[in-house]
Amino acid sequence: MEIGKTYHLYTHVNGSENLFRNEDNYRYFLKRYEEFIPPVVDTLAYCLMPNHLHLLVRVKSEAELKEFFKSKLEKAKDPKDPKDLTGLSGADKQDLSGLERLTILQFSHLFNAYTKAYNKVYNRRGSLFIRAFKRKEITDDDYFTNIIHYIHANPVHHGFVQKPDDWQWSSYNDILQETSQLVKSTEIINWFGNKDRFISFHKKPVDLHVNHPNQV
Repeated sequence: MEIGKTYHLYTHVNGSENLFRNEDNYRYFLKRYEEFIPPVVDTLAYCLMPNHLHLLVRVKSEAELKEFFKSKLEKAKDPKDPKDLTGLSGADKQDLSGLERLTILQFSHLFNAYTKAYNKVYNRRGSLFIRAFKRKEITDDDYFTNIIHYIHANPVHHGFVQKPDDWQWSSYNDILQETSQLVKSTEIINWFGNKDRFISFHKKPVDLHVNHPNQV
C-alpha cells in the first residue's frame, strides 16, 4: 500500500464460519478498527458482512505516517517487542517501503486483535481471516464512484436487505448523517455533489465487475 494512494480492500473468513455472529461482534470490530486504522489511512467507505468485509481507504501522507510510527515507538515500553513494533526503528528514516509495510501491519494487528477476542468468546482456536487481505488500487474517477456504490450495495446484492440504508454495518448512513468520526463523510458527499445525488446514484444498478482486488 503506497503513500497517498487509494485502495479497495477485501478480506473473508478463513473457512465456513462467520466473522460476525451478532451485533456485539460488529460493534467490537469497529471499535478496534478505530484504534488501529485511522492513524495510517483515511476511511472513505466500508461494509461489514457476516463472512467478509470491504473497505475503501486512502493511505496517509509520508509525514503523517512518520509522525505516528515515531510516536508509537517513543511511547512503547519495550521497543524490541516483535508483536507490535517490528520495523518501527526505521520510522523516522526516508524509507517509504518501510512505512508501507508498517501500514499493512496495522491491519494485521486489527485482524489479530479481533480474532483473539472472537476466539475467546466462542471458545475456538486458530485463524479467523484468510491469510492475506486483498487490495486493488483505485486510479480512475469512475471506478472510485462505482466502488463506493458497490460497497454500500453489497448487503442488497447478497439478499440481506432491500436498500443500502437498511444495513446498519456500512458507511452509507454514516456518510448521509455526516456525524461519524471514522469516515470522511463530507468528502464523499462533495464527491457526488450533494446528498441527493449520493442517494440517487445508489439507486442505480450496481456494476458488479468493479470488484477485483488482488492479494497483498
